[in-house]
Amino acid sequence: MHVHLLAALAAAVTLQGFTTAATEPDGGQLLTGTFPGSARPGYVYLPPGFDAATRYPVVYLLHGMPGSPSEYTDALSLGTYADAQIASGALQPFIAVVPAAGADPAYDGEWAGPWARMLADRIVPWVDANLPTIASPAGRVIAGLSAGGFGAFEIALQHPGLFGRVESWSGYFSPLRDGPFKDASAAALAAADPTLLVRQQAPALRSAGVRFFVTTGPYHSHWIPRGTTQAFVALLRSLRLPVTTRVFPTRQGEWVGQFDAGLAWAFASRKGG
Repeated sequence: MHVHLLAALAAAVTLQGFTTAATEPDGGQLLTGTFPGSARPGYVYLPPGFDAATRYPVVYLLHGMPGSPSEYTDALSLGTYADAQIASGALQPFIAVVPAAGADPAYDGEWAGPWARMLADRIVPWVDANLPTIASPAGRVIAGLSAGGFGAFEIALQHPGLFGRVESWSGYFSPLRDGPFKDASAAALAAADPTLLVRQQAPALRSAGVRFFVTTGPYHSHWIPRGTTQAFVALLRSLRLPVTTRVFPTRQGEWVGQFDAGLAWAFASRKGG
């Protein structure tokens, strides 16, 4: 425990403005603080044995709406799960960044508009400048739950040179008329529509080798038509874009299952198969 405490203190100093929220079972660190441009705190996960001289891949985890970054740290046990998988060799060490959209947890809009710009224009450069990340598309993953899944695709497709892997867990792929889209013009909606963006960006995505992971659980919102995920997967395949997909047929454990499968897809180590 003493060694873990020292590691926690070192990690907190490494990332100015963040403090230690938890020391995980195998020595990983969960830090909390407010990212540039954000209105409320988020989290950073650093793996066991974190070394500032080592370059790590990084995943940006987008929460659902309404919601908060604690979806990942509390409900999905990001730190505990990642620590165990990394310590066992199943996953390679990685950094996780969990920012917040909206002014408070009651925000029921989209990962779009100012929040999308915050992530792409401010948080990603700040993370690369302040943490030892692999600062290239090959080292960056963006993923999200539900509304976070929409945000992950919208942001990645609007910035096709930023992320090398993109994941949606029970997300949707057309903008809803809320948040920054409430009074948006048809042109603004089209500019944020993954089903249109992916068609426009397909040649660049193929050239860059961007890969996709799309999962779904049972139908969970009247806003999202049945078959949305399957239709989007078919579109990706028709554009010759590499996509891995999984369906979780029951509600029991579906969010945990999708989260765990998504991290495994992104970070499975050679040692772990």
